[in-house]
Amino acid sequence: MSTKLLQSHKILFLNTLAFTVCFACWTLNGVLVTYLVDKGIFDFTVVETGWLLGIPVLTGSLLRLPVGIMTDKFGGKYVFAGLLLFCSIPLFLLPMAKSFVVFALLSFLFGFVGTSFAIGVGYTSVWYPKEWQGRALGIFGMGNAGAALTTFFAPSLLNYFSKNDPDNGWKMLPITYGTVLVVIGILFLLFAKNKKPAGNSKNMSQMLSPLKKGRVWRFGLYYLLVFGFFVAYSQWLVPNFMNVYGTSLVVAGMFASYFSLPSGVIRAFGGYLSDKFGARKVMYWVLGSSVALSFLLMFPKMEIYTDGQGVSANKNGIVTKVTANSVTVDNKEYAIKQKDEKGDKKKNIFPTKETWQEIVVKENQQVNKKGLLAKGITEIKFDANMWVYLVLVICIGISWGIGKAAVYKHIPEYFPNEVGVVGGMVGLIGGLGGFIGPIIFGYFLNYTGLWTSSWILIFIISLICLICMHRVILKMTREKMPEIYNDIENK
Repeated sequence: MSTKLLQSHKILFLNTLAFTVCFACWTLNGVLVTYLVDKGIFDFTVVETGWLLGIPVLTGSLLRLPVGIMTDKFGGKYVFAGLLLFCSIPLFLLPMAKSFVVFALLSFLFGFVGTSFAIGVGYTSVWYPKEWQGRALGIFGMGNAGAALTTFFAPSLLNYFSKNDPDNGWKMLPITYGTVLVVIGILFLLFAKNKKPAGNSKNMSQMLSPLKKGRVWRFGLYYLLVFGFFVAYSQWLVPNFMNVYGTSLVVAGMFASYFSLPSGVIRAFGGYLSDKFGARKVMYWVLGSSVALSFLLMFPKMEIYTDGQGVSANKNGIVTKVTANSVTVDNKEYAIKQKDEKGDKKKNIFPTKETWQEIVVKENQQVNKKGLLAKGITEIKFDANMWVYLVLVICIGISWGIGKAAVYKHIPEYFPNEVGVVGGMVGLIGGLGGFIGPIIFGYFLNYTGLWTSSWILIFIISLICLICMHRVILKMTREKMPEIYNDIENK
């Protein structure tokens, strides 16, 4: 292996390590604030809790573009190291917070760690040739697994730190995270080598010129789906499992990590697939599977009752006998179907249907021909089996993980000298999905009363992305290969 490639791999390792730690810090409030409210240490309202969960995500999203520009201008080594050291400061100060305002301000500041993706993409891409960039960016993107690390380990750390001091033990968690940021920042300064993309002498207007192209915003739309909503569901799945399936907070957090961890780890494989088969083919698979899986996930746990086939009298007469299983009119007996009580105890994977009849007449009652003796009831029941739901959630997370790598495979191909700027804007759009996603999900839940209503939104956006990409491919084919396009259209 050449010295140059070894150097590239060393930078990739440092980038991935730093991004993993940053992503873990970025999602810290999801666990920490929930713990503080649950234990009564802070009396944050539901609205205040929502803002504390979203503020770091919002900060890290909005500032990705300027930080991406800085990476192209000054190189990734110093920008990344500076970010790590800077963000450790509000984490060290967080234990001193006594009010919502101070907690929110410090959350805003350590939310800068969310810009690390824009830095890492630009810094990683300049070290690798075109045929390696998909894999390299995919490996770097595995740092998304930092969200799963926080979800999985932070609750246990909080319990350990609070064992002897229930009121103040939590303060060790942000200090621990801040210390790790300092260590990684020092490693960056000691072992990383700075490198900037070609053409970094451009002025601001020239650097921002790629943002005028529709392709950038289309990539942003794709990334909104595969990354933004990945971040949103990393938090949303916890209350989802607790409310729908009655799991504990620990189990719900564990299930949420099952969603986020594979999605982060599989990103490297997504980069390999993008290099081997092309990013567009991979995105077709990702968007298609997202449409299919979100369609399956949007069906809620439900019981539907509707009118079924009843029992009517064949002729005029008087009801002479009524039992649980029959009605007798004069001398004619009519069988009545009873509800299967044992069926209620069964847990089925697929929707089930049951029909029965309920008697609506009494003894000695006069009935006319075609008069109703027992009304029919049909019950359609769907248990939305928790384990099936979890498997589908993991599958769509894996699909999105592959998609995250495929989206960023496009950027150095089309914008080799503006990876930081374009990657920053695409990351900004995607990151905003992580901020607005839970808010929109909450409105959907309030309006419909269905926890699965969020998947309806995912289904719609997935379908829009798939149609949008397909139309662009057809347009490119028509412009570059008109004869082949006409042959396809005529068949």
